Amino acid sequence: MLWRVVSFVLVLAWMAGCSNSAMISNPDKVQKLHHSKKHIITFWHTYNDKETELLEQKLIPAFEKEYPNIEVHSVNLAFNNELKTSLMARTFSNRGPDVARINISWVPELSQKGFLEPLNALPDFEDIHSRFQSNLMNAGLHNTIYYSLPLNIYTKAAIFNLELLKRAGYSTPPSTMDEVLTLARRNHFSIGIGSLNTRDSLAYLYSLGGTLTDKNFHKASGYLNGDETIHAVKQLTSLYKEKLIDLPGDILGTEENWNRMKAGNMLMTDDGPWFYGFLSGAELHQALKLTLPVPFPQMSHPAALVTGENLIMMKGSKHRTEAWIFMKWMTGIKAQVLMAKTGLMPTNLEAAKMLKEPRNSYLFAYKEATDLAFLLPPVKNWNKIDGVYTEYLTKIFSGELSVEDGLDRAAAEIDVLLAES
Repeated sequence: MLWRVVSFVLVLAWMAGCSNSAMISNPDKVQKLHHSKKHIITFWHTYNDKETELLEQKLIPAFEKEYPNIEVHSVNLAFNNELKTSLMARTFSNRGPDVARINISWVPELSQKGFLEPLNALPDFEDIHSRFQSNLMNAGLHNTIYYSLPLNIYTKAAIFNLELLKRAGYSTPPSTMDEVLTLARRNHFSIGIGSLNTRDSLAYLYSLGGTLTDKNFHKASGYLNGDETIHAVKQLTSLYKEKLIDLPGDILGTEENWNRMKAGNMLMTDDGPWFYGFLSGAELHQALKLTLPVPFPQMSHPAALVTGENLIMMKGSKHRTEAWIFMKWMTGIKAQVLMAKTGLMPTNLEAAKMLKEPRNSYLFAYKEATDLAFLLPPVKNWNKIDGVYTEYLTKIFSGELSVEDGLDRAAAEIDVLLAES
């Protein structure tokens, strides 16, 4: 009998010494052991370091103070395809998180594959639905059922080097992308594109008159391989051959993008609000003095892509009530206004109205850019479409395929993927 008592005490001591809750495979057992009435929900997310600091030091404590019987276990993970695979695998085996913050582009696939809890029947859903613009809610809509709540949105802005503009005789950035490219060529300035994926290059294509699909995202043929897009890609590849487009081998992080901008000869690059948000002190002062963010130049249609993250409840959550309370709270005015300090634009309409950024703030430029951008299409195969687009654009830029041949092949493959969606 004595050995059983000693063993039980040792187990309790070991568990008390584990300060990192991620080491506990079943938090519910810990609840029962300590006779606690708290419900622990697990929240997976991909916030950056500054956003995570705000989440864990401000938002979660505020939520737990308001709902003392709910504890939020925050798990910060890298944004990549491995995360999506892990999310599906763990949910399939009933070991997934209760709530996750994922990119909008993942929602259609996860909902159509049955990994998400439907939200329509949950308490207050209709009231919560009215918080957002209908097009943002539609990212999580499948067969009349909603599977996600919009959490934040953002877009990229064109970031210009003020010193180079001044040297070229400009007091403000050119109003068209054609003029930007002409200015770069005339003065041997470079244009910094992060990569050839849709996230980094599509805005350049659209600002030069090109397009990926029809406006309903049903067809790529006649659009991606249309005359306007062919002309746009030829303009970009021509500049690339002249070594006036800076295109790195790997996708750049924000720090690398800032480093190449301040190196001196880059007229323009593009980035999200985190371009400034990750800087502080003297570096931020230098960036604000050297650069100017503005909405992407556009022709007859928006050029930049609006993307963002949605909140989802994973299928099989053992704490659906508590997870839903947390999802509602995170999309409420208080949480949305707090997180907007990092540059993530609120999806809550009332919270968005409360943002009063001065015109000389970089956040004002991003808010303006978001208003002029178009929403990422809610299609199941978006990641595959992005892969096809990137593959053929890479082959075109490398000279492996002609512009016409590469865009014809890309359009044909994307047509198939769109039909499946």
